[in-house]
Amino acid sequence: MMQRSVYKVNLTKIVGEGEFPCPSCGEIISPDDGSEIVYEILDVKTNEDNLLEEILVVCKKCGIMIRLEGFEMLKEIKNELFDCDDYLLKGNIETNLFE
Repeated sequence: MMQRSVYKVNLTKIVGEGEFPCPSCGEIISPDDGSEIVYEILDVKTNEDNLLEEILVVCKKCGIMIRLEGFEMLKEIKNELFDCDDYLLKGNIETNLFE
């Protein structure tokens, strides 16, 4: 049985809002496209904190598999959000804006 090639795309190294060209055929793969016409999600891996580690997709135009990496920034964003929530919970910001 012939094994398919798997391309790796590091999302931290692309410009834009998550879209990138297929490394094989150039078809634009966008996270905003939920139609599964251009690509299909095959597998999603998360870490112990239930944050994304990688996503495996297949380009429906040429059939290659693409491993999406570079989700480490989500952990940083999550930590920043929790820091903001902690700040708000400590009463450091006026929350009654209509008084």
